[in-house]
Amino acid sequence: MNFIFKSKPRTPQELVRHLRDTILRLDSTSSPLGGSTSSNSLHSNYTSNGSSTSAGSSSITSSSSSSSEARKKAVDEISKTLCQVKTILFGDGDSDPQPELVAQLAQEVYSHHVLQLLVAHIAKFEFEAKKDVSQIFNVLLRRQIGSRSPTVEYLATRPEVIFLALKGYENPEVALNTGMILREMLRHEQLAKILLYSEKFYTFPDYIETTTFGISCDAFSNFKETLTRHKPMVAAYLESNYDRFFATYTTLLQSPNYVTKRQSLKLLGEILLDRTNFTVMTRYISSEENLKMMMNLLRDRSKNIQFEAFHVFKVFVANPKKPAGIESILRRNRERLVKFLADFHNDKDDEQFVDEKSYVVSIIEATGKTAPQGGAGAGGQAIGAK
Repeated sequence: MNFIFKSKPRTPQELVRHLRDTILRLDSTSSPLGGSTSSNSLHSNYTSNGSSTSAGSSSITSSSSSSSEARKKAVDEISKTLCQVKTILFGDGDSDPQPELVAQLAQEVYSHHVLQLLVAHIAKFEFEAKKDVSQIFNVLLRRQIGSRSPTVEYLATRPEVIFLALKGYENPEVALNTGMILREMLRHEQLAKILLYSEKFYTFPDYIETTTFGISCDAFSNFKETLTRHKPMVAAYLESNYDRFFATYTTLLQSPNYVTKRQSLKLLGEILLDRTNFTVMTRYISSEENLKMMMNLLRDRSKNIQFEAFHVFKVFVANPKKPAGIESILRRNRERLVKFLADFHNDKDDEQFVDEKSYVVSIIEATGKTAPQGGAGAGGQAIGAK
């Protein structure tokens, strides 16, 4: 008859409120002497008449131990509650999630701003609980009611959640967890636009350049996601913020870090060759400084960086309406470029690359003369424009 004594499962409302309260309790015990009670106790130990140093030390030790126990209890309770939340969202293995319970839980999460609390305090959670937070975020973000995405609509009113997830790159213990949460948010144009149009977007290069390899790669992945998933929105941003964006982007192209430089070159090629960015591409390949930078990168010590630089350089060359300055640089360096490209990556077994290189050489040879005839000459379509 043990079933008589089983506790009744918490409702979604009770679960969310309990989770919120426990996180707030954990926050108040995050430092051994951080709570108001501990601080007052510490203060009285040093101000009471007749109190000895040893008595004060004993009180501090007792307070610290008590705070540590309270913190551990809160962490355990958060892990347990997150598992219960996941059961509502994912089902228990034997049965599918119940839509009405999911709806109740989601509404309660929005009402008590629990998503922000989860991201803000994720560093204090246990390892498995951190993964649970990412999964809870993901399933809520993908939840739809007809054509609506309630969690996306909610987060659009709470941009600090997006910025907290980005700031997670500053903490190696949670960077990949918050990076996963950020990536899921960036799938939605409404949220990606908030980040792209904010000052926080320009912290990406710092996270890419100054963190460990794994975190740097994750940060670059989300940087790329921001710039490539929602193409018309990004094109409009790049057109109106061209100078600032490319001034920042150039620092990545000139990075002393091999991986950063190579990834940035490859992404630049993707951006320029996308038809949605035609206006941006036209402006970029009209810059003499940009052309000079690519010509220098063609001679980089790394063959992989040379190869990625070629795919940007070819866009300058294939432009049928080159500005006079670009035409002049290619004409002055014509013989050296032709000679250089004749021996450029001849060991590469890539038919498209061979064709593109041949076409680029033919244009350079004809610079200052009549442009080469044929289908490829009209706008450079043979160069692989998308």
